[in-house]
Amino acid sequence: MELTLSSSVQYVPRVGPMMAKRLEKLGIRTVEDLLYHIPFRYDDFSLISPINRVQTGEVVTVEGTITKISFTLTKTGKKLVEATISDDTGSLPVIWFNQPFLARVLPVGTQVRLAGKIDWFGHKVVITSPSYEMVESQPQGPALSVSLHTGRLVPIYSETEGVSSKWLRGRVAYALELFKGTLTDFLPPPLLQTHSLINLEKALATVHFPNSFDEAKTAKRRLSFDELFLLQLTGLEKRRFWEDQNKSVTMNIDTDDISACIATLPFTLTADQKKAVDAILSDITRSVPMNRLLEGDVGSGKTVVSAVAMYCVCKNGFQSLFMAPTEILAFQHYETISRFLSPLGIRVGIYTGSKKSELQINDILVGTHALIEKKLDHTNVGLIVIDEQHRFGVSQRATLLTHNKKTKTPHLLTMTATPIPRTIARTMFGNLDLSIIGTLPTGRQKVKTWVVPNEKRTRAYEWTTKEIQKTSSQAFIVCPLIDESETLTTVKAVKTEYARLAKIFPSFRLGLLHGRMKAVEKESVLNRFRKNDIHILITTPVVEVGIDIPNATIMIIEAAERFGLGQLHQLRGRVGRGILPSYCFLFTENDAELTVKRLKALETIYSGPELAEVDLTMRGPGELFGRRQHGIPILHIASFSDSQLLEETHRAARIFFTQDSNLNRFPLLREKLKKDTMKGTIQD
Repeated sequence: MELTLSSSVQYVPRVGPMMAKRLEKLGIRTVEDLLYHIPFRYDDFSLISPINRVQTGEVVTVEGTITKISFTLTKTGKKLVEATISDDTGSLPVIWFNQPFLARVLPVGTQVRLAGKIDWFGHKVVITSPSYEMVESQPQGPALSVSLHTGRLVPIYSETEGVSSKWLRGRVAYALELFKGTLTDFLPPPLLQTHSLINLEKALATVHFPNSFDEAKTAKRRLSFDELFLLQLTGLEKRRFWEDQNKSVTMNIDTDDISACIATLPFTLTADQKKAVDAILSDITRSVPMNRLLEGDVGSGKTVVSAVAMYCVCKNGFQSLFMAPTEILAFQHYETISRFLSPLGIRVGIYTGSKKSELQINDILVGTHALIEKKLDHTNVGLIVIDEQHRFGVSQRATLLTHNKKTKTPHLLTMTATPIPRTIARTMFGNLDLSIIGTLPTGRQKVKTWVVPNEKRTRAYEWTTKEIQKTSSQAFIVCPLIDESETLTTVKAVKTEYARLAKIFPSFRLGLLHGRMKAVEKESVLNRFRKNDIHILITTPVVEVGIDIPNATIMIIEAAERFGLGQLHQLRGRVGRGILPSYCFLFTENDAELTVKRLKALETIYSGPELAEVDLTMRGPGELFGRRQHGIPILHIASFSDSQLLEETHRAARIFFTQDSNLNRFPLLREKLKKDTMKGTIQD
């Protein structure tokens, strides 16, 4: 059969159904997937040395004839193949372990290249466990003009059981040769020229088999550009679809009434808060439904911004829904919004899995995913606010938007405290308008932060005891998750830690909070903590967002090296909310220089976005968001840390979309975008 890019990879010669099953573990299902399974590094075997010039410690390729080879079994049971390779300048011993078949594959007289490290073995200099390649042979399939395993930069791939890099090199080389001269580039030539990009066929061939590291970099840049450019276009396409398919209620803004509402607040809005309020109020006056992301640091005042917007919607005769990811956070928002708006006659209700509002009619209904229940009669919804929107699935958000039984789509405001650099946020959420609150409200104090090595742990405990006794304040002690979810293993570990700490703080009442507790149990513990009936709360990262205890002034985080800086910053944001000075201790038993340097960034940096940039640089984008979250795209080739390419692809996508939003002039690009979206390469 004729192979196409969409053909199953099993039809590539020497793959077959069994190997195809193994390749699935690497995400390789089609021939195209195989070509896009790019190397994560290269071994430099490009130096072909005369045998008499090799030096111990070098990584080299030698070429010659096998003049001697034998297989023996050592006293310890190891299978040892010993050989000698010779060229015009001399001979070199060769050692392979546990590869007895080589004595048969490489008989005396074989012309071969060997690539590996020169080292001592016993009392002689040898080349140990080298890769090998017959000089005259080629992989099965079309004629290839390149060596694959020696004498070059040799690609090393992500592997799985039964699938080695050497085997992958042969299959990739076959596929590249098969499609040589037939791969169609979906990017138009003017775009390639403007951004100095090589064509697609050359990029794929070069990224697998480059002649230099510079060539590899150029090829990877082209493929990274593709990935980010398509992601940017997808965001713009979603935005256009949202605006074309949805109509919303236009709200009237009574500026005097809004000013009066803001004047009742017990604090003055910051400049960033005012700017966000203005942008939101401007959005909801349009017939196109608002679709805005409000990003703000912990404690920056996102909730009050949303409260002003909900007040305006209520004054226009419409209801607002506010959805939070947890019951703890829902109750927190319910109390905050009620405190702001109930005195103004706004009826605020609560709806979670464990508690339902007693009000017959709610102007604002705060809740969890329970708000999605079909039995709820949301007939007049004008605004939906979703907090920490990445914690909800796409289908959950979509269901909430369809609750309005009237024909018009509610306005949508999503919020996040996850610190995301602007360039990344714009790429991930390209279909949303973006508002950022970068300054803290007046009166919010910086939390003094210290990295505490293991030998100073006892002193930190003693200081905490004295501080609580002196100021009657309270403390959090956060234990990290042992696994991705709060399983019984994690709960058991937290309970063990609780017992240990009870002995260290015998004069205080301790509380325990973790994600496996029932909602009513969590709320009971938090109420006791709010009333200062609990002095020290031992908890998992369930406190990361939403808990507001002004009297809590001390945050102790165990095994801080296990957290990303953004997560540590959010945990730190649980204190410093009252009038007393606040403190954060980052306990770590890891004294590695890079670990300590990363954690110490928290001692001097108090901005979430700045810390996100540091984490992005030091640990990569995978740590920016912690565990897998809904709506965060996964990049296979490009990196979110490449801010320059993010900017470049953002500009390019906007220009393209402005000129031709349907991409009618670029059918190959349109087809590629459609194909990747359907395939799931580009995620919702």
